[in-house]
Amino acid sequence: MNLFKLSWKYLTFRPLSTGLNVFLLALGLAIITVLLLIQDQFEKKMNQDAAGIDLVVGAKGSPLQLILAGVYHIDFPTGNIPMDEAQKLSRNRLVKNIIPMALGDNYQGFRIVGANHDYPGLYEAKLNSGALWVKPFEVVLGAEVADKSGYQVGDEFLGSHGISVGSHEHDANKFKVVGVLERKGNVLDRLILTSVESIWYTHDEGEAEPTDSTSNHEEHHMVNLQDSVAVKGFPKTAESRELTTLLIQYRNPMAAIQLPRLINSGTSMQAASPSFEMSRLFELLGVGITLLQGLAVVIIGISGLGIFIALYNSLKERKYDLAILRAIGASRGQLLLLIFLEGIMLTFMGAVLGILLGHTFLSVIISQNEQGVVGSLQPWIFLKQELWIVVYALAVGVLASIIPAVAAYQTSIAKQLTKA
Repeated sequence: MNLFKLSWKYLTFRPLSTGLNVFLLALGLAIITVLLLIQDQFEKKMNQDAAGIDLVVGAKGSPLQLILAGVYHIDFPTGNIPMDEAQKLSRNRLVKNIIPMALGDNYQGFRIVGANHDYPGLYEAKLNSGALWVKPFEVVLGAEVADKSGYQVGDEFLGSHGISVGSHEHDANKFKVVGVLERKGNVLDRLILTSVESIWYTHDEGEAEPTDSTSNHEEHHMVNLQDSVAVKGFPKTAESRELTTLLIQYRNPMAAIQLPRLINSGTSMQAASPSFEMSRLFELLGVGITLLQGLAVVIIGISGLGIFIALYNSLKERKYDLAILRAIGASRGQLLLLIFLEGIMLTFMGAVLGILLGHTFLSVIISQNEQGVVGSLQPWIFLKQELWIVVYALAVGVLASIIPAVAAYQTSIAKQLTKA
């Protein structure tokens, strides 16, 4: 007697009831799958992108906004800071290294970041082709930018003002691609890197008069285009310039105590710790994740109850069939196993469907947010924890099957056949 085949026949005899129970269970498990994938990858990526950065300094405002804009490039900067004040900070004995950054432009939603060569070095980035920038308006593309834009070394494009799609283009100078980075799975993949000077000169365009001084302005840019840019430290300039953020590495553990307080209280700038701010963010997100997990558990509980009711009602209708099975040689243990198999098969189908739905949901979410942190997640990576989802689902099936299985075990041949 093939119990698997018999269980399957009983399940497919009522396709709507079976399908509803499977889908309800799958929905709860899909929520848990999405949460697992996002929590695992999101935390890893956020920690990876902040690795090596002890402190972020920028204009006063929200510390979390400063971190999101300066480290992860997913929010608006809090403003600009004077470069002379930033240079003064770089001479502090507690600072090991400082990376100046200028933000404010984009190309089709991908942010153009002005920095020195220490910035890609921070992530141990390697070039897939070309070289790093050494002159104004030379740029290096992240792997994702290169894939989406199709640009290669030698191509040129115009940047747009602001950090969102749809703003006006800076049409006085084109950026020239001189390098493309290898894919590293970090924030650099989504960025266009250039020099701080390039960002400055781009915004100098707006300061030119539309009359006789235009030719002088163009000549000013032509001169700058022949110059080299700062590949280490701060750019050299005789003018009063501004930066957007500073990425700082501490010289010793004492800096973590003294430097943020010194900056926040003694300067016009603001200091924020990526590790501290991200811990706060994960704590806030944790509340929402717990609520969603609770919702998923409720849905799974309801689906387990539905499976129990379906098996129990089915059992009442099939008592004569079970008696016939006993009469032709099936043991009580086989009837017990038959009901358990139905519950396990139901929940196994729900688990597989739920995991696939979870990955599909995440894939849809990512497709709607291709250029943010969520866009860098991988929807079709399967985690070891997902095996526990299957185990959890099977446990629900076993629990839901206990009472119907015991009732099947106690089926009386004589009583049921006499009724018939």
